[in-house]
Amino acid sequence: MNKKPAELSADALYADPRIAKAKLLLAEAVAEHQNEIREIRPPNPALIDKTQKLLAEYEAVRGGKLFYPFLGSGIGNGVFIELIDGSVKYDLIGGIGVHWFGHSAKPLIQAGIDAAISNTIMQGNLLQNRDSIQLAKMFVEKSGLEHCFFSTSGVMANENALKLAFQKNMPAYRILSFAHCFAGRTLSLSQITDKPAYREGLPANVFVDYVPFYDYENPEASSKTALESLKTYLKRYPKQHAAMLFEFVQGEGGIYPGTTAFFRPLLQILREEGIAVIADEVQTFGRTSQLFAYQHFGLEEYIDIATIGKLSHVCATLFTDAFKPRPGLLSQTFTGSTSAIHAGMAIMHELTEGAYLGPNGKNMQLQNHFFQHLEQIAKRHPQLIKGPYGIGSMIAFTPYNGENARVMQFAKSLFKAGIISFTAGADPTRIRFLLPAGAITEEQIDAVADLIENTLIQEQGK
Repeated sequence: MNKKPAELSADALYADPRIAKAKLLLAEAVAEHQNEIREIRPPNPALIDKTQKLLAEYEAVRGGKLFYPFLGSGIGNGVFIELIDGSVKYDLIGGIGVHWFGHSAKPLIQAGIDAAISNTIMQGNLLQNRDSIQLAKMFVEKSGLEHCFFSTSGVMANENALKLAFQKNMPAYRILSFAHCFAGRTLSLSQITDKPAYREGLPANVFVDYVPFYDYENPEASSKTALESLKTYLKRYPKQHAAMLFEFVQGEGGIYPGTTAFFRPLLQILREEGIAVIADEVQTFGRTSQLFAYQHFGLEEYIDIATIGKLSHVCATLFTDAFKPRPGLLSQTFTGSTSAIHAGMAIMHELTEGAYLGPNGKNMQLQNHFFQHLEQIAKRHPQLIKGPYGIGSMIAFTPYNGENARVMQFAKSLFKAGIISFTAGADPTRIRFLLPAGAITEEQIDAVADLIENTLIQEQGK
């Protein structure tokens, strides 16, 4: 096939009609087989023994058990996923928030084909294609920040954020964060994540001071307590804090949103003290009424650094020009796979061009619809469930007064009933969903709500 003058070979490849035909054929094939995955179904008895053997083999190699005894078969249909035992379930956690488009989504398959014919699988320090520039510009434009550095995981995005803050504000060496926060599990971030079990046996390498988070049951008192706590730390360790890490919605902590009125006084003090503000948006990105939770709360003016991940597929640290690093501070062999970069562009296009954002966008509509169901269940069975809690496509409720063992068992009972969920928080422990907003419908939420209520009643009777 002859190229036009000055046309890149890559452009000619992507415009080749055979590629378009291949995409069409693959889409048709996937859609045909997806037609068999339109509702939940139990395991196939003929596949149970094989499944148990494969799970045992994987867990032995992995060195530990899986939370749920399942592996995906490799195909799904939006909110539905097929497992290797032949069962089909509602996937309402999506790999802890990764699969925003659901399963076997056509836009991601198309993006994956473009990535597959690219010249490189992994992009990084010495090899990045022009598609990295396109995605980086999307993130920069929508965030209001000036720079973007990619990484392969949310925790590495947070690690890079810490490095930027420490370098900018050296010799300050302490970090502020909220109690019950989750920042990741690397050596440094496990010191900030407020769970002792996650740092058992690890040497301390970051000094962290915890500020109480917003209490929705005592808004004024909790705001006063948080403000006094922050002032106390700043007085005790003057000029020693490099940054404060903000979760505007505590995800792992139990799906607790804060409020603008709670956050703003804290942010104003940090700004006056020259302490960097890091917005940890790894879980909240794309799930509230705005692309970033700090935009949802109207706090853009205070953000120095923001981190994103999960549904974006490629993770990133975004930062203002004032935090631009000196040479050598940030560099990674891999900053993202080409398939993840193409997927990220497809997701960003859908998120920003579709009807997901805004006070009446799909994210908030899904919240309202799911909340209505959970509120009605709580009215009918006040002894079984409390809630709902959350914001946008981050939904939670508390079964059985949040007793950890019972909630864990309930999550596994939901799994058997056909819903994949996960837990969050402690005292109380909650059931949480990170809805695949790019796929789920209100009718499917209706069906899920019925399953939740039936499972609650059945578990209570045991």
